[in-house]
Amino acid sequence: SGVEQPIPNLALSNGIRAAVLGWSKTLAAEVAGDGVTVNVVLPGRIETTRLAELDAANAARSGSSVEAVQKASIAAIPAGRYGRPEEFAAAVVFLASTQASYVTGTKLRVDGGATRAV
Repeated sequence: SGVEQPIPNLALSNGIRAAVLGWSKTLAAEVAGDGVTVNVVLPGRIETTRLAELDAANAARSGSSVEAVQKASIAAIPAGRYGRPEEFAAAVVFLASTQASYVTGTKLRVDGGATRAV
């Protein structure tokens, strides 16, 4: 989701995300006539081991408890919770299916409404 709403203190990563998005948009146009779709899935805070590591690191850095960090993160998500890996997977499976054969060059946010971009 950093493509639409840059993440603080990640200048290099934010720049690379934008480059990947530009590349994917260009590629989508180039291969659409061959029946190939190219889309970008923008995950929010999905409940994974990596997210637990990030929350623990943020807690250590701020002197807060992991629970306090999680509570603050969840408060910023309109859905009121972290996403589940299977919810993210379902979005990817849809885009890879024939049902999405006319969906190309798009960005799909799977973030519980956290990204406020238009």
